[in-house]
Amino acid sequence: MTTFNPLLRVPPPLFFVLTFLAGTAIQHAAPLASGSLALVRAEHLAGVALVAAGVLLAATCLGMFLLARTTVVPHRSASRLLTHGPYRYTRNPMYLSLVLVYLGVAALTGLAWPLVLLPLPVLLVDRLVIPHEEARLRDAFGDACEAYFSRVGRWL
Repeated sequence: MTTFNPLLRVPPPLFFVLTFLAGTAIQHAAPLASGSLALVRAEHLAGVALVAAGVLLAATCLGMFLLARTTVVPHRSASRLLTHGPYRYTRNPMYLSLVLVYLGVAALTGLAWPLVLLPLPVLLVDRLVIPHEEARLRDAFGDACEAYFSRVGRWL
């Protein structure tokens, strides 16, 4: 089991929100140029699609957790190992949904700096939150968890 880090008490979506807000502040202080009108329209369409995909993915996963009566909170113990639905393709579809929504909002708002900063919350989740969750799942589900981890990638 990994050592507990107080950052694990912070809801992972907050990492994404704070990073986006920091990117927005930087955008206002040091703007990056926007593209042509055609590019702005394409960004808007892509943004709508990305936000919709992210929200749908998150809602699907949340529904699965509720039906399985298990937790979505990283520092709590899971009662079931979900391996169906989106979890057949990625071990972390809820974090993937955060990335999709983040990208979509950046496209909708036309802000470039949040895109530059996106690796920060992704790395924080990938290096801190997910390893903690994976250790807890290994402790709770043993060989079944290892088999799942060996066939399904962390992100895709």
